[in-house]
Amino acid sequence: MNRPLEAVTTAARELRGLGVAEPDIAFVLGSGLAGAAAGIDLVAEVDCAGIAGFRRQGVEGHFGRIRFGRWEGVRCLAYLGRPHAYEGLDADALLHPVRVAARLGVKALVSTCAAGGIRSDLEPGALVLVTDHIDWCGPNPLRGAGDARLGESFVDLSAAYDPGLRAALLRAAETEGIELSKGVYARTAGPSYETPAEIRALERLGADLVGMSLVPEIIGANEAGLEAAAIAVVSNRAAGRSPVPLSHREVLAAGESAAADLGRLLESFLRHGRVR
Repeated sequence: MNRPLEAVTTAARELRGLGVAEPDIAFVLGSGLAGAAAGIDLVAEVDCAGIAGFRRQGVEGHFGRIRFGRWEGVRCLAYLGRPHAYEGLDADALLHPVRVAARLGVKALVSTCAAGGIRSDLEPGALVLVTDHIDWCGPNPLRGAGDARLGESFVDLSAAYDPGLRAALLRAAETEGIELSKGVYARTAGPSYETPAEIRALERLGADLVGMSLVPEIIGANEAGLEAAAIAVVSNRAAGRSPVPLSHREVLAAGESAAADLGRLLESFLRHGRVR
């Protein structure tokens, strides 16, 4: 058994040992966004660092916990935080949470993240449904010796962000009276923020948002055959467009402020969406 598969198999066994029912959907809650999951009827919660293959998360605003429960009657798990490449982690560490979710029986993934607003109408606090991405971070996370037991390495990303999930999230936003824009997300390496010149270049390439995460888990979800969707919370105007210096504290404050609306949107999505 290769190391990634062994770690995924062991982690899934350890999490099943908590006595949780097979979840139908997984959520990843990014910087400052853990409060969006306050409505989950808790069954179990565990520190990621105690589970095989997970790394201790050292980025402020990422709590490194896995929460299991029912949300609007739907069996779910929520990752309160995520690993990042800029922490010095390899691709297997970035893909591990999604691969474990798939091994537990999850059928769909909804990821959330903080992002800088490039497009002029995307002000701090805005919620944006990600429709596509541009990845400026070098090697694809699936690079290397593939293992069919983890999924398909030659993944078609033409519809990486599932149209059905996107439509359900848009309906939920309309139902709740929440403005949900649409946009293309660009991933950069971090942890330093981008330069104004880089932001201008990304804008010309068609990016509306910029951040340092999200893409590996979306690719991983497609590898595993999961439906995937993503919502970004605009935490700040991108470099060269913000009236104040960029800071992680600003990112966390914006996430915490938007968490209630994000939670309301996700609850409506679960209440009226396709995931049962």
